[in-house]
Amino acid sequence: MTEIVLYGHPDSGHACKVALALSLAGLPHRTVWVDIWADPSTRPAEFLAVSPLAEVPVLVIDGTPYFQSGAILMQIAERFGVLGGDTAEGTARGRSILMWEANRIGMCLPQLKQAKVDNMEGWDPAVIAWLKMRYGVDSANFAKLLGDKPFLHGDQPGFGDCQVWGYVQWVREAGVEPTEVMQGWIDRMRALPGMKTPAEFFPN
Repeated sequence: MTEIVLYGHPDSGHACKVALALSLAGLPHRTVWVDIWADPSTRPAEFLAVSPLAEVPVLVIDGTPYFQSGAILMQIAERFGVLGGDTAEGTARGRSILMWEANRIGMCLPQLKQAKVDNMEGWDPAVIAWLKMRYGVDSANFAKLLGDKPFLHGDQPGFGDCQVWGYVQWVREAGVEPTEVMQGWIDRMRALPGMKTPAEFFPN
């Protein structure tokens, strides 16, 4: 039987991406809560042994560690043939969405969310304006990627949907509003049987 261990924290959108993928795919796994706000050197020894950057998420499959959320999602999808990874078309679609998210909406939303946490202290207003401008472009392109389908992968959610969910779940916490199209997708994602809150994915 395959042994899967996920190291993460509820405040990490990247860890939430992986937790959601495992849940939607129905893959049994053990979750280890890692305090990402503590000094890295104080984190559990078992975690530091498998995380080269002392960062979450890390997924360990039968003793082999994988890091970086996008790479982990591709590993899950292709290895287990789930969430679009069972076809060449689904795999290609997911990879494209992963690259778009990492360079676009997955870049601006975490920064805006952190700026809100910091009460804008230390953040240049011009930077905030630029990030919000990027979000405006990205939210419009999200609608183009979604098209007339319920999910980014089509009729069913795929690993690309998990990738985008990581920080879009906190779009309002980032101080911006979802478009009507994006809100519809958010509602459908929240209704999925395998969906949980970040705290439920990573209980302490």
